[in-house]
Amino acid sequence: MKKKVIAVAKILAIYVAIALSFLVYYGVEGNGKQKKTEHPYYLYFISLIGAFVLIEVIIGLFNKSIKKRVHYKAPFITGIIVFLLLLNFITSKTLILPTLYFPSLDRIIGLIVEQRNFLLRNVGDSLGLLFTGFLWGASVGFFTGLALGYFKNVGYWLNPVTKVIGPIPTTAWIPLALSTFPTTRGANIFLIAFAVWFPVTLMTSSGIQSINNVNFEVSRTLGASTLYQIIHVAIPAAMPSIFLGVFYGTVSSFATLMAVEMNGNSSGIGWYINWQKSVMMYDGVYAGLIIIATICSLTLTILFKVRDKVLVWQKGVIKW
Repeated sequence: MKKKVIAVAKILAIYVAIALSFLVYYGVEGNGKQKKTEHPYYLYFISLIGAFVLIEVIIGLFNKSIKKRVHYKAPFITGIIVFLLLLNFITSKTLILPTLYFPSLDRIIGLIVEQRNFLLRNVGDSLGLLFTGFLWGASVGFFTGLALGYFKNVGYWLNPVTKVIGPIPTTAWIPLALSTFPTTRGANIFLIAFAVWFPVTLMTSSGIQSINNVNFEVSRTLGASTLYQIIHVAIPAAMPSIFLGVFYGTVSSFATLMAVEMNGNSSGIGWYINWQKSVMMYDGVYAGLIIIATICSLTLTILFKVRDKVLVWQKGVIKW
């Protein structure tokens, strides 16, 4: 009985926080400095959160796993709503923070809604640039790491070069890349690929080198060719390290994407953030940061889902 009361209280706390948000929004006078929006977008957003929770609660009546998930996440959702309430109160109801640099949540969410088509075009440009660079970097990094880890002669010559070039920050290559490549896009793809290449190379090579040599000796005794050993022994055993390298590379690729788009690009979320900053429209800056953070988080979540499917025996070892 006590557990049921606590579970219900957790859910109700979400709607109490939403009701309090409405009360403060309409009951407390604004500071008069924030630009007013056509709609109360902030209230629409938290109402949408409440609607999703309600749907999950209803589904949870028939599904125990969803019910357990809702009860587990309910305090966190309440915390987010309370945080947004306090943030909105400080930015739109008081003058504690300068309104130029700290716009209200209505303005930030409203900008995302009203400029959605323009933002989607920029997101598309960013993703196209990101995935092209990522695929090049991950592919070259995988084969470089494979060669370094499996073939000792290759490792003898290339390991010192990799150790010298790899740790150089990607942003340090921007001037050279822009002067070397015929187009800005080509330079940006190279920079993103470089950011992915090193961690994938390092972790692939490390994963193969850490494999017990007995595995290769046994397969060689049974008549396995070099290609067979690479495909059926080296790569499967090194997969946990390879995925770790891809994870690090993904994070680096997003950081590099923002850097290159702020230097000479004419589209993309990084360019949009820089443009909004230059015209002192900080609601656009925050909107761009929210969008890129969401895309990065979703990408990493998908990556870990794929990892858990491929490496079933390691599911849950590294969590995201």
